Amino acid sequence: SNRPVSYPLSPSFIFLLVATSYTWLIPVASPQRIPTDPQAAPEYAHSIRLDGDIILGGLFPVHARGDRGTPCGELKKEKGIHRLEAMMFAIDLINKDPELLPNITLGARILDTCSRDTYALEQSLTFVQALIERDGSDVRCANGDPPIFTKPDKIVGVIGAAASSVSIMVANILRLFKIPQISYASTAPELSDNTRYDFFSRVVPPDSYQAQAMMDIVTAMEWNYVSTLASEGNYGESGVEAFIQISRETGGVCIAQSLKIPREPRPGEFDKIIRRLLETSNARAIIMFANEDDIRRVLDAAKRNNQTGHFLWVGSDSWGSKISPVIGQERVAEGAITILPKRASVDAFDRYFRSRSLSNNRRNVWFAEFWEENFNCKLGMHGKRPGSLKKCTGLEKVGRDSSYEQEGKVQFVMDAVYAMAHALHRMHRELCYGYPGLCPRMANNIDGKELLNHIRAVNFNGSAGTPVVFNENGDAPGRYDIFQYQITNRSTTEYRVIGSWTNKLHLKVEAMRWRMGDPTFPASVCSLPCRTGERKKVVKGVPCCWHCERCEGYHFQASEFTCELCPYEKRPDANRTGCTPIPIIKLEWHSPWAIVPVFIAMLGIIATSFVIVTFVRYNDTPIVRASGREMSYVLLTGIFLCYAITFLMIATPDVGVCSLRRIFLGLGMCFSYAALLTKTNRIHRIFEQGKKSVTAPRFISPASQLVITFSLISVQLLGVFVWFAVDPPHTVVDYGEQRTQDPTAARGVLKCDISDLSLICSLGYSILLMVTCTVYAIKTRGVPETFNEAKPIGFTMYTTCIIWLAFIPIFFGTSQSAERMYIQTTTLTISLSLSASVSLGMLYMPKVYIILFHPEQNVPKRKRSFKVTWLLLLCFHNAFQIHIF
Repeated sequence: SNRPVSYPLSPSFIFLLVATSYTWLIPVASPQRIPTDPQAAPEYAHSIRLDGDIILGGLFPVHARGDRGTPCGELKKEKGIHRLEAMMFAIDLINKDPELLPNITLGARILDTCSRDTYALEQSLTFVQALIERDGSDVRCANGDPPIFTKPDKIVGVIGAAASSVSIMVANILRLFKIPQISYASTAPELSDNTRYDFFSRVVPPDSYQAQAMMDIVTAMEWNYVSTLASEGNYGESGVEAFIQISRETGGVCIAQSLKIPREPRPGEFDKIIRRLLETSNARAIIMFANEDDIRRVLDAAKRNNQTGHFLWVGSDSWGSKISPVIGQERVAEGAITILPKRASVDAFDRYFRSRSLSNNRRNVWFAEFWEENFNCKLGMHGKRPGSLKKCTGLEKVGRDSSYEQEGKVQFVMDAVYAMAHALHRMHRELCYGYPGLCPRMANNIDGKELLNHIRAVNFNGSAGTPVVFNENGDAPGRYDIFQYQITNRSTTEYRVIGSWTNKLHLKVEAMRWRMGDPTFPASVCSLPCRTGERKKVVKGVPCCWHCERCEGYHFQASEFTCELCPYEKRPDANRTGCTPIPIIKLEWHSPWAIVPVFIAMLGIIATSFVIVTFVRYNDTPIVRASGREMSYVLLTGIFLCYAITFLMIATPDVGVCSLRRIFLGLGMCFSYAALLTKTNRIHRIFEQGKKSVTAPRFISPASQLVITFSLISVQLLGVFVWFAVDPPHTVVDYGEQRTQDPTAARGVLKCDISDLSLICSLGYSILLMVTCTVYAIKTRGVPETFNEAKPIGFTMYTTCIIWLAFIPIFFGTSQSAERMYIQTTTLTISLSLSASVSLGMLYMPKVYIILFHPEQNVPKRKRSFKVTWLLLLCFHNAFQIHIF
């Protein structure tokens, strides 16, 4: 409708009414014509107005921020003139396009923000004039007539602004009047808040995407300790805040310092910033969200402080691929990685802008000022540029008489205008289907909320061929090119594309170059990575800083931060990143610990076999018969078994070997000492019986002796069979025996499951027989040598006791030794062999010697009856007692 919108008065509206009260009374001027006479003094206006059926607003930083209280400063040729010309060029193309908004002409009202948010707010009030109800009852002209108000343009949408701080300020006003806004350069993440800036959209990606891209770059470079540096303001602070937030969410990157560059830095401020960055010298990577001037001054301060090559700069799109920040300080900036929204040059705009002149571009009220600035000349006597400059002829040509390069945001300005046009086209099809031109529903009132919905739904290929779409927050998708500032071998500098980011980083690592062309990655880490087998002990509060602790002993590196103990049968591998089985060993035949007892056993077996063969051959000779053939063979069998057990003790353990060890370990000694005990007991009983009567004792015949001997042996066998029943034989691997402090020396010992206690029990009975036999040997020590071997048996038992007394401390004293298996096995087998050798040597070798070398002594003595023999024995005993007395 034609009725203006009425809003209730509030403090904010009182401000708006006061701020706009003057503009209501001033008619809107059409663009000032530039005189063709160079001598005429041009008067520069503050806005551009293009007539049309639908009017779009435009906000551009035509001038820089002014000094000393003035709102506007020097002209910005690229960011100002190029961009606003791009908007007018896009409007021209749309008006000529028969398919897009047919029979509808777009107009524009373009304002200068002067790169200042407060000034831009004042200027943008022009856009809402048509929507505020005017009350002129209290206003009268000097002649008493009522005031005449000019009808303001009804702005349906706004293109801009550039700076995020300006867009934020303007968006707060536009949303009150439901005027959609599309920015071509504002990237602050704050503007993505759809609850506060619901009528704001942008064709450039927000800095949250840029921050994510920068985080991906840092992660790809394996930098985990960085500092941030931001220019004070929405752009810098929001960008750094987004980067820090992502670092917290993803983890793995720590912020060493987060510094801010003041809007009005004091002298020495940038040197102070460099010194503060050097306080955390390991954080070489510097994430920068700063404007061009601040970037240049930071690089200059680094150069002054002799920090060329130390810092690794990661710059945002404000650095991009610009030359101005790095002029004169190329070495300091070498290797800098910068990011820039993916864009392309619009050739059609280049042709358009190069064709602009003073005569054909009168609609741009700032073009005369641009002309003076661009060609370094002066238009007339009252030109803007002071000094004795040459006069402009008006025949100069852009790109011929001056340098020209298309400003980077031209593409996005055109995309923003086209996005608004496509939204209006969709709205026109919906509301005015089949109606040529504007139908009443759009001519009288274009609903901002409805237009916003159409803006968010557009999807078309932009001026650079890339899709233009918006998400639910009005943000464009993130598409960036990654640059690196490199110095080639020819000492030429250039920004080289090293990758791209479109929701995911694609980095060409091989294209990256660092100081003096070095392709290796520099480091920006708080702590160097721990070596394999070391765990990280994180410094409290700084997860990227740690101390490395080696996993000691039998621990391995289970994770980045923990060491765990290997299973008992395993040990850490060489890198301590896992566990490997502990090698299993056994006593080998070629080991010195086996060679000695085997050699002794073989000699003993040969000697024993030789004695047995000799006795068998001379079985009926007097010496063999006098020795007690039956008991001798039993004793020799025991001696042979004592030697033979050595081979079972050294053989590779298995169930069969373990079973034989149990049976024969104590059986050889049992055979030997059961036979000797039976012999000494027989002698003792004969002597004791002789004290009482002349009758012979019982059970002294050979058959009786065998029965007694095998009865004693059966006790040993019974014990072994009980042991078999209670604990069947099997093999075990003992990992504790050689579990040294150094895991590399650890070994598992394959052995039979025979504990020390079981071993003692097995040998205990034989030792008991040995001790008992020794006692009888002592009691019968006075018997003549010619009587039944009493004294040789005594010497044999004394020596055997000494051997086994030495065995006990050696065997049990080495139970904690790493060589326990070898020492105990060797000690046991040698002790058995020595015991057998003593018995063999003292009891049988003299007899064999006589049999073989003195056969003349191996003849029968004069036969005596048993009674005579007994009387002689009795007489000898009585004489022995009298002698002692």
